[in-house]
Amino acid sequence: MQRREKQPRLIQAMIDAFTLPDLRRKILFTLGILVAFRFVSHVPLPGVDLETLRSFFEQNLLFGMLDLFSGGAMGRFSVVAMGVYPYITSSIIMQLLVPVIPSLQAIAQQGEAGQRKINRITHLLTVPLAALQGYSMLALLRSQSPPIIGSLDPLTTATIIMSMTAGTILLVWLGELITERGVGNGISIIIFAGIVASLPDMVGRGFIAANDPMGLTVFIILGLATLVFVVAFIEAHRRIPVQYARSTFRGGRMYRQSGSTYIPLRVNTAGMIPLIFAIAMMQLPGTIATYFMNPASQNPNFWNSIYTIFRPDTPGALGLIYQGLYFALVIGFTFFYTMVIFEQMNLAKTLQQQGGFIPGIRPGKATSDYLNKVIRALTFGGAFFLAFVAIMPFIARSITGVVALTISSTALLIAVGVALDTMKQLEAQLTMRRYEGFLK
Repeated sequence: MQRREKQPRLIQAMIDAFTLPDLRRKILFTLGILVAFRFVSHVPLPGVDLETLRSFFEQNLLFGMLDLFSGGAMGRFSVVAMGVYPYITSSIIMQLLVPVIPSLQAIAQQGEAGQRKINRITHLLTVPLAALQGYSMLALLRSQSPPIIGSLDPLTTATIIMSMTAGTILLVWLGELITERGVGNGISIIIFAGIVASLPDMVGRGFIAANDPMGLTVFIILGLATLVFVVAFIEAHRRIPVQYARSTFRGGRMYRQSGSTYIPLRVNTAGMIPLIFAIAMMQLPGTIATYFMNPASQNPNFWNSIYTIFRPDTPGALGLIYQGLYFALVIGFTFFYTMVIFEQMNLAKTLQQQGGFIPGIRPGKATSDYLNKVIRALTFGGAFFLAFVAIMPFIARSITGVVALTISSTALLIAVGVALDTMKQLEAQLTMRRYEGFLK
């Protein structure tokens, strides 16, 4: 007991975790899968000018973000260059289709068996999406000036697309192995590992390129403040009190018992999804413009102007227009996605079926209206939080002038969310075994 008091709480909790054979096995299995992921991310595909590709990712925010999430696999044109993005896209599509298509809605209401069917459909949808995204990536790299990838014969093109599709399915399988036998959500941890692996290189380039130590210091302070801000809002929630009335029979007589609990409604219910939707929408016009704009040596046309407006690093008034549109899109997608998720939960019906009620609110429609009113008010704050975090890189660059180091808001949300979720799972494992955890 004296040894436990001398050690810091976090260090002692990690020591306790490694002293438990089953928990130690889960942690080591998770780390082993992540090592395998990092090895595979260095297996390259042929036909790409890597220096030109790296420059392209540095100038394109969307692909630079995807390269950050993949741990540099996309910048190396690895077999796992697309990461788990096709699977995430498939999951988002299924989440949007389930409440719209009656047959899928009926499957989702079948409990655990229905959820397995939805997961199977999601996996099947991932394969054509991965092949389509792989082909789109090859087409985009060919269209650049100078071309990043040269002309390939049909057999080589098909081989590259099949290899990238297989790489995505491999990562999804590795992620599910982590979920089943390791610690945390496997898909999220795969993305988290890619972000963490890319951070040292990004930070190193920022320090090397920075000519203004004071600006770099302010940039780091703003980054840490953003991190604290993200943690606070990820954990923030409002507790809605709920009471349950139960009837039991004892000795031939009926007794009524009551219990109370609460529903935690999160301020940020939508997570990072609105940011991904918004940044994809903001990059779409610029990506389309690259196919029609005149080269730099010729007079600019309409598409050159569109490309300039929809570049995140455009300075001046055009940069403010881009950030304003980005801010508005994040707010709009946050409200849309939160309402979709909340409708799928159908809390009012679930409470009524379980004999629960909110004090002072009638069951049924009145409860549904009350919960919708609360979630709209919470989403208003959560939407502005996400929108502020989204434009934080622009604010930081404007204040400090440091361009080489960029705070990726989506990367921060993912990294913090996955870290907190994994720590909570480890905390629960230690608490079940009567060990002191590391969360307060």
